[in-house]
Amino acid sequence: MNEHLNLSHKLLVTIVKKDVASKVVKASKEAGAEGGTIIYGKGTGIHETKKFFGISVEPEKELILTLVPKEKVDNILLAVEKAGKLDKPGNGMGFIVDVKRIAGIVHLLNLQNQNSFQGGHNGE
Repeated sequence: MNEHLNLSHKLLVTIVKKDVASKVVKASKEAGAEGGTIIYGKGTGIHETKKFFGISVEPEKELILTLVPKEKVDNILLAVEKAGKLDKPGNGMGFIVDVKRIAGIVHLLNLQNQNSFQGGHNGE
């Protein structure tokens, strides 16, 4: 099966301090997201470099990738901003990326095919 989704989705990318991602994912789910993917990394921003016995240390970060329907992205971003305290310097950031096509999310592909079969209606 080499089908791709043409649904209107956005990718919400959130970068937060270590051990904050689970709180952010929970808030995004409560706001309408289905979940998220957490990736671990190290920060290199202006608020990142700390000294420990004279040695620079880059704090660990968590990167959350959340694929969300376009109509829900603003509410989810607000929930993520609040949960991650992104309005405070050094706590992280969130941004939205346009998504052209999606592959590999079978339940969404099945929904798209069902809607196409029904003439674009939800069967109501």
